Amino acid sequence: MATMVTFHAHPDDECIACGGVMRKAYEEGHRVVLVVATRGEVGEVPDGFLADDEELWERRVKETHAAADILGAARVEFLGYVDSGMMGEPTNDAPGTFWTADVEEAAGRLAAILREENAEVLTVYDDHGTYGHPDHIQVHRVGMRAAELAGTPRVFQATINRDHVRRGREEAMRQAGEQPSEDADVPDLGEDFGTAEADLTTAVDVSRYVTYKRQAMRAHASQISEESFFLALPDEPFARAFGTEWFIHVGAPPGIAESDLFA
Repeated sequence: MATMVTFHAHPDDECIACGGVMRKAYEEGHRVVLVVATRGEVGEVPDGFLADDEELWERRVKETHAAADILGAARVEFLGYVDSGMMGEPTNDAPGTFWTADVEEAAGRLAAILREENAEVLTVYDDHGTYGHPDHIQVHRVGMRAAELAGTPRVFQATINRDHVRRGREEAMRQAGEQPSEDADVPDLGEDFGTAEADLTTAVDVSRYVTYKRQAMRAHASQISEESFFLALPDEPFARAFGTEWFIHVGAPPGIAESDLFA
């Protein structure tokens, strides 16, 4: 069996983007290692949620370990950078943020883990971080360079299938008695959201593992409330939305031809 290292920007990203492939790999006997660039210091939390003298990052680290247990990760590592916040926020340029990190230095930290684990598979994000978050873009840059340094043979860029989201929106409109237009697009999302289906290479059916994804999301209670989009969805729409995880296999030609991250 092989080892998969899955690299993410903040606590909770892992269960949303790769929770299914993590649990799938675990159940198939592979070793799963979760690496997180930051501890999510600038996330928002309701008043009174944290215990007295508890810092948000402390809670989010605990939540990450809880979610990792659900998803089958054997090891969890934080690279030690600070959450940069959303693009354009003053926090982007604060000392120690992942966004301002030297790519070569950060890649060296990740490459050391890849070498130690003799990782066969690495997941990162696409080149625009799925939706333009600075730390997600940096995950792409750092992860791609780390794979070069460590010689990791199979690298997959996790993303969202833009066309799948569009089709889901159109179906929801039809069920609501509305008629989607021919040029219907994803609402309230920029042009850099996700990746066109034609540019994807890999679609992994994780429908068997969506209950674990949902449990892992619930473990991140400081950021994903019961009223959130993720947890408020009924089971069937949740399975449709999150039952497939999408990737770009680095070096493979475009066109979905793969259904697994392991050769």
